[in-house]
Amino acid sequence: MKSYAVFLRGINVGGINIKMADLKSALASCGFTEVKTLLASGNVALASELGAPAVKQEIEGCLRKEFGYDAWVVVLGADKVAGIVEACPYPADDKSTHTYITLASDTAMLDELFEAGTRLDGTQQHRLGPEAMAWLAPAGGTLDSPFSKLSSKPRFKSGTTTRNLRTMIKVRDATAALQNG
Repeated sequence: MKSYAVFLRGINVGGINIKMADLKSALASCGFTEVKTLLASGNVALASELGAPAVKQEIEGCLRKEFGYDAWVVVLGADKVAGIVEACPYPADDKSTHTYITLASDTAMLDELFEAGTRLDGTQQHRLGPEAMAWLAPAGGTLDSPFSKLSSKPRFKSGTTTRNLRTMIKVRDATAALQNG
């Protein structure tokens, strides 16, 4: 069994509401084991015999069937999540800024987003690997930050999702616990 983190895009915002108990039940009924949801923003730790691309395909199909929405997820192995958290040069807690990690299932899409971010005034960002990048937003102004506005464009919807670093640490710890059994 392999331990995975699954990051759902766009649930419990914008009208797509899924209770975490229902999400856990749906994923278990689709054959995933040791399913654990974290927070209410679509973060899941689970185990599967499948590889990451197959887990992604199965979960998106499961969510579309069970909840009736155009589901998009990013799936990363436990080691990959740990590496992303470790590589982040920004603090998890700071009074003036918040650290975010944008994750991608489509490397070319993340390349495009990262390149576009380099052209924004005042944006601090750092690439963490082919599937992740970190960026800073002012405390209390995340949604109004230039990078947040850029990354929320429909162009990036099917291949990216963003979490704050504190959430990524919780997901890392949950997937490591599954992996270490």
